[in-house]
Amino acid sequence: MFDAREIERLIVAGLDCDFLQIEGDDGVHFSGIVVSKAFEGKPKVRQHQAVYATLGKLMGNEIHALQLNTYTPAQWAEFQKELG
Repeated sequence: MFDAREIERLIVAGLDCDFLQIEGDDGVHFSGIVVSKAFEGKPKVRQHQAVYATLGKLMGNEIHALQLNTYTPAQWAEFQKELG
């Protein structure tokens, strides 16, 4: 069983994040939002790979699934604006 806060700690240690939120209550399935300048100019698949890289061998093992929504800071600001 894994904790969402530990996943956040590992992501922040390997990726400069403007915003990060990971949730999950069963210890193996998680979802999250990651906002990083490192995503600028990268397609979604590369953004997700950058996040997965921070978790290394935990992905697919201790962490069975991590559903991600990734944004650049500009995309995140626009998303927040749309939400009102």
